Parts: sequence; C-alpha cells; structure tokens
Amino acid sequence: MPDPTTDTTATTTRSAWPVWLCWAAVALDGFDLVVLGAVIPVLAASGDLGFTAASLTVASTLGLVGVGIGAVAIGPVADRYGRRLPLIGCIALFSVLTLAIPLAGSTTSFTALRFAAGLGLGACLPTALAYMSEHAKPGRGGTAVTRMMTGYHVGAVMTALLGLWLIDAAGWESMFVVGGVAGLLVLPVMWARLPESQGYLDELARRGAAPAGTLSPARVRSSDVVRGRFLRVSLGLWVASFMGLLLVYGLNTWLPTIMGEAGYSISQGTGLLLVLNVGAVLGLLLAGRISDSRGNKPTVLVWFGLAAVFLAGLSVRLESTPLVYVAVTLAGIFVFSAQVLVYAFVGHLYPAPIRGTALGMSAGVGRVGAIVGPSLGGLLVTAGIAYPWGFYAFAVAALLALAALATVPAHLKEESVPDGVPSRA
Repeated sequence: MPDPTTDTTATTTRSAWPVWLCWAAVALDGFDLVVLGAVIPVLAASGDLGFTAASLTVASTLGLVGVGIGAVAIGPVADRYGRRLPLIGCIALFSVLTLAIPLAGSTTSFTALRFAAGLGLGACLPTALAYMSEHAKPGRGGTAVTRMMTGYHVGAVMTALLGLWLIDAAGWESMFVVGGVAGLLVLPVMWARLPESQGYLDELARRGAAPAGTLSPARVRSSDVVRGRFLRVSLGLWVASFMGLLLVYGLNTWLPTIMGEAGYSISQGTGLLLVLNVGAVLGLLLAGRISDSRGNKPTVLVWFGLAAVFLAGLSVRLESTPLVYVAVTLAGIFVFSAQVLVYAFVGHLYPAPIRGTALGMSAGVGRVGAIVGPSLGGLLVTAGIAYPWGFYAFAVAALLALAALATVPAHLKEESVPDGVPSRA
C-alpha cells in the first residue's frame, strides 16, 4: 500500500479522497459559524456558568479573534512543512478543545477554550484552500475551491437544523460534543487517505529538498506576501476579504432581525436565513465554473457588483412572499460566493512556495471583517435604522471590495515575484 505522504501520482491526480476530506475540514468551519449562535439564547436564558449578555459577547468575539490568529499563523508553517500534517494537526487541536468546552466550569474557562479551539479551526481553512488550489487540474482552480467551500454552508445549515432538535433533547453541551467528535472521526481517515499536496512536493523536488513532512530549506515569512509588487496585490485582496467576510457574518447574524424590522414575521426571518445559505451553495457551484472559463478577476468583479445590487434591492419592501425568498436567494448566490472567489484569486496569483502564507493572511484579515460585520449590524439595530440602512451599508461594503479588486492584476508575471521567493507558480 503506498505511503500517503509520498504517493504523488495516481493518488493525487485521481483520488477523490482529498476533495472530500478538505470539504469535511471546511464543514467544521461551517459548524463553528452557527454553533455559538445556536447556544447563546439558551445560555442567556439559563444563566449557565454565570453568562450574561456582555460575557457572551466577549466569548463570541474572542472565539473569532482566535480564528483570525490561527489563519495568519498557519500560512508560513504550511508553506514550510507541507499542507498535510498542519491540516491534520489543526483539526486535532480544534476537536479536542471543542470536546472540552462542556467541561468548562466558568465563563472564563469557556471563553478560553473557545479562543484556543478557534486557533486550530482558523488554521484549517487556509490550509485546505492551499491544498485544493494545488490539487485541482490546470484551469480548474476556481471550481475546486468553490466546490470545497460548499462544505462551509452545508455545515452551517446542518448544524442549525441539528441545534433545533439536539439542544432541547440533550442540552447545549451536546452541540460541542458533536462538533468535537465529528472532527476526531475525520482524523484517522485523513491520516490514511490524504496525500501531501502535489504543489508542495513539486517545489521540494525542484529544489532537491527533503521529503514532505520534514523541514523545508525555504524559510517563509508573512512579510513575503507584501514584498515587491505583491504589496499592491495583497492590499487589494485583503480589503476584499475583509469586506467579504463582513458581509457573510453580518448577514448570517442580523438578517432575521433586519427583516423583522421590515415587517416580516420571526418565522419568515428564520426561513430567509436558511434560504440565504441555500443560495450560497448554489452560487458556489456556479461561480467556480464561470471563474475557470472567464477568468478569476472579471468573475469576482461581476460577483461583488451583483452582490451590491441585490443587497440594495432587499431594502425594497416586497408584498409577495415568494418574491422575497427569490430576492434573498439571489443575494445569497452572489454575496457568499464572491468571498470564496477572492480565495480562488489568491490561489491563482501567488506561487506555491508562499501560497499558504498568502491564503492565511487573506483569511486572517477577513476574520477581522467577520468581527466588524456583526458589530456594524448590531449598531444599526440598536439605533433603530437597520432597515433599510443595514442593506445599504452591506451594499457599500460589496462596492468597496469591488473597487479594491479592480486594482489587482489578473495575472502576475514571473518577474513580479520578489527576490528570494521562488518564482514558479
């Protein structure tokens, strides 16, 4: 039986295991997107562990801070040691710490565990993105990344549905048990079936370096992605990633509330949140194909432009319920897949030796937007102007992402790679 760390022929090019295993890793991120939102009402109502509205906000925010730090920190590690072992290690860390959350005896320990688990979880996404960018067939990077990211929204939807049944039946602790166990179940399969990234192995072979999983001679630093012409590229992509996750988290947090201010019922608002994420999955399946056929840059520009149009359109009060659902579905199609197209664009522009670092930095900056988005929505709700100004604010965020990406070149020529960084993409 071939060693999964060294078999780089049939396994890497034909096996479906890497696709499904990276999809599962991203689904864990989707789980984290909604799990705290699902248990917060119970913790607030019961006062378990001494939680208050303020301490729940702190726990939620610090969890996202941990995710952002993990995303930034993992990039140089994945570029130096490969994609396989860091991805397995991150899932192990997240799973064990998530399983420990039900054992927390205070708000402090609960928050600390959420922060630490976030470090592992945040590192999963950029590592999986780098892996899939390199696993994809030439010219199919957009499709590979967007299909993998459907796991994010499928995980979010399934966790929300599970929470409706499981929290009442087994308590809020059961949600974290499920998340931790799910991660641990993935680990042995990943160890047995996930080969090292072909792009990483090719780079090692090109330099005559040591086998995958050992120390690479190239010392990768986060500063590598802002050297030379990469500075302008990185700044544009970071702004777009910030705005993209601002939209994803802002809408997922406040859409039901904003629609409630518009006069829709609570059940309609919850249903619209589900429709929003269904639209996200549809958009991901569509966006990747178009990106591969038309190019990364023109597609992501169109996607953010249409996202702005449909978000602004939600400010119009529609009397027809089916039309409302159609409008929200269209917003979901373009808003969420636009963010993922940014990741595909990153994977396309940067060479393999710093691709993990570039994706980690982009995801880390995006996580700051994930904190700002719900905060912005909360400010507008508190001020009583979330409808319609919330949708206008989100539309402006999409336009800012579009403007930032307009400054990024569609391709990077070989000579634009900074000195000291291998130029082979």
